[in-house]
Amino acid sequence: MEFEHREAPHMAPTADVATMMQQVLLALVPAAVAHVWFFGPGLIFNLLIATAACVGGEALMMRLRGRPPVRALSDYSALVTAALLAFALPSLTPWWVTATGALFGIIVAKHLYGGLGFNIFNPAMAGYVVVLVAFPMHLNLWVAPRMGDIDYQFLSVLQTLTYTLTGSLPDALTYDEISRATPLDAMKSGLNDMRTTVEIRSLPIMGDFGGVGWEWIGNFIAIGGFWLMIRRVIRWHIPVGVGVGLLIPAGIMWLASPGTEPSPGFHMFSGAALMCAFFIATDPVSAAASPKGRLIYGAGIGFLIYAIRTWGADVDGVAFAVLMMNMAVPAIDRITRPRIVGHRRDAGAP
Repeated sequence: MEFEHREAPHMAPTADVATMMQQVLLALVPAAVAHVWFFGPGLIFNLLIATAACVGGEALMMRLRGRPPVRALSDYSALVTAALLAFALPSLTPWWVTATGALFGIIVAKHLYGGLGFNIFNPAMAGYVVVLVAFPMHLNLWVAPRMGDIDYQFLSVLQTLTYTLTGSLPDALTYDEISRATPLDAMKSGLNDMRTTVEIRSLPIMGDFGGVGWEWIGNFIAIGGFWLMIRRVIRWHIPVGVGVGLLIPAGIMWLASPGTEPSPGFHMFSGAALMCAFFIATDPVSAAASPKGRLIYGAGIGFLIYAIRTWGADVDGVAFAVLMMNMAVPAIDRITRPRIVGHRRDAGAP
């Protein structure tokens, strides 16, 4: 009798990287549609520029490494990096700012560490931090949402495209006419001016929990995240860890001083907290590997987000929290490594 011989692995995987990345991109579509509805077409232009830069940077690095570019481009990981970076940037962002963040994320944070599967840091967040340091003024141009009682000048598609390509507004418009503070900016500056949270929450930009428009985008992000969990693209540990790490300290401080501390709901539905919990922190390469490790990793990110927002200079803190916990992943994986079945760890052994 002759038996068929097959090389390892002997069991075919149920899903590949390309399929997982495609589902992540599909899960972002509802939030992207809501973002365009509330804040204009700037996200589309950011996404196109970030995609071109990420795909071009990926192809270039694969060529320089002597490998076929199609092998890397076919897994769609560069497109996920581009999408996450596009969401992180304001709707009005010049093309060179977006391209700088995308190229740094792909070339430096990803390929200089060995490419997909070897990068220590989340490429999208690394690219965002570089943009935040190099072009801080360009990250303040957030337009007001298209709803509520907010008085602002809404830009047309052509005007938005012109700013994206040139970095200049039409002669008849000024930055004060089209841009508004984000809910996190308004809350932080208001508290620094000794105003209470009740007074700040009365601003037209504030909604039920977070900011007008922002909380609707957060709802669609959460729907996409739950869909990914149902599809088993991501596990529940990191989203729950991020939520616990952010909501527990926020809830304790809010109960202790509701007049000077934002509510837990405001922290969760303002900024990129929900995007972090479901799409950023769950990056399978730069996150912790074991279930217990994912909980610790997510909780650390959530607590750092709260700490940076409360006592730090950055109003959101998501990117810095993710990158700091990326550095802690090797230690987390070591201390949470599950015991191998059939092996006994001797006393005093490492």
